[in-house]
Amino acid sequence: MTENKKDMRDTYTIYDDQTIGKVQIADEVVAIIAGLAATEVEGVASMAGNITNELVGKLGMKNLSKGVKVDVLENVVCVNLNLNLEYGYSIPETCKKVQEKVKTAIENMTGLEVSDVNISIASVALEEGK
Repeated sequence: MTENKKDMRDTYTIYDDQTIGKVQIADEVVAIIAGLAATEVEGVASMAGNITNELVGKLGMKNLSKGVKVDVLENVVCVNLNLNLEYGYSIPETCKKVQEKVKTAIENMTGLEVSDVNISIASVALEEGK
């Protein structure tokens, strides 16, 4: 029964050498890489998640792939991000930086090709005290 749960999880083989073995990456790992890369860009306040992710966050548990959906087909990745941006930053410029950073991070860390990085802006975070 444990094996069935393990098999249901999507993994992608990025390296297969008959003499040494193979390397597989779970789709959750690709999503975490994308989320972390996006939040490193200046102007991104946080990732936006659905109601389940928001409840998990309030309980103190971290979900590093919150606000990220990853589709991998034949070693090509399509990433969809939901972001909360900080007030005062140019949305087009910030999104372009996020797209470049996420694409570079995934390609450098996994060797997978990134075809699309689609961004949805969920909200603009206002600074507290203003």
